[in-house]
Amino acid sequence: MSSKKNPLRGRGASDNPVNRFEGNYIDYDLDEETGEKPAPKTQYIADHTQSVITYNKSEDIGFNASINPYRGCEHGCIYCYARPYHEYLGYSSGLDFESKIVVKYDAPELLKKELSAPKWKPQIIAMSGVTDIYQPVERKLELTRRCLKVMAEFRNPVGLITKNHLITRDIDILCELNDYDCVSVTISVTSLDKDLTGVMEPRTSRPQKRLEAIRRLADAGIPVGVNVAPIIPGLTDHECAEILELAAAAGAKFAGYTIVRLPYKVKDLFVEWLEQHFPERKKKVLHKILDIRDGKLNNSEWGKRMRGSGNFSKQISDLFQVQTKRLGLNEHRRTLSTEHFVRSTGSQMSLF
Repeated sequence: MSSKKNPLRGRGASDNPVNRFEGNYIDYDLDEETGEKPAPKTQYIADHTQSVITYNKSEDIGFNASINPYRGCEHGCIYCYARPYHEYLGYSSGLDFESKIVVKYDAPELLKKELSAPKWKPQIIAMSGVTDIYQPVERKLELTRRCLKVMAEFRNPVGLITKNHLITRDIDILCELNDYDCVSVTISVTSLDKDLTGVMEPRTSRPQKRLEAIRRLADAGIPVGVNVAPIIPGLTDHECAEILELAAAAGAKFAGYTIVRLPYKVKDLFVEWLEQHFPERKKKVLHKILDIRDGKLNNSEWGKRMRGSGNFSKQISDLFQVQTKRLGLNEHRRTLSTEHFVRSTGSQMSLF
């Protein structure tokens, strides 16, 4: 990790830690005028993998199948647990993760092919299980929108989670899916502080825009909830009750939460980020994370990695339970249906 302390404007990370598989450090040239490292320009790299549906084996995740047209995420959330996945592609989990976006340009066509296959068993598909499907480039490429059109064509149920107000662009397709009980949306809200959001999640929608997205989705009759995630002890945990209250007032019907996870090099990136932006809170934040994570900054054990353990973790859990009950959240959550799935599409009749 570099000793550089100056954060890069518009980016979450300020450096590229060494890839743990290849031992490569990718540096960026200094600006000739300022003598400082400029924020790298985003690059889009084609992904030619011939499948788009991936399958999950984790015991503590509530879905088996997922799709995402994008690997890496320009939102740049400093705490993102998905950053280490970029190392499998030969990149760094730092700046590379948020500036080298691998794009599956043919995702809609691949999805249609896989849903048409006789071996496909209709089931809920999660979108944004790792990186955000509504990150900035989606505004131009519309790959997520086109994938949703395929879902609607087949009437295959889909659950979406995002931090981006851009999802409201696709309310028309979401309503079409909703007619067949085939859609559920979750909006993640980490903090209500727009300044904190600006340095922690630099290219995401600001908090009020996320609450507005909840309101617009709810007004359209689409089942929508809020994910208070990740809760960062000592930094955002005090906002949990207010986030739930405002989300419920906007129309959210269900809610969940996770505790911040810091796998592999994300720990180093996060510690450096605290030094840059919140040096006076660094000790308190890290101490509370250590308390929740059995004396470590990360614990990947299934059953503990999402919620943590110990007294402070229980306090957060108890608070969450009290507030959701008070607000009427999680009382009635509609089950998504596969009964309307149609494998044959188009108007051409079978020859047999």
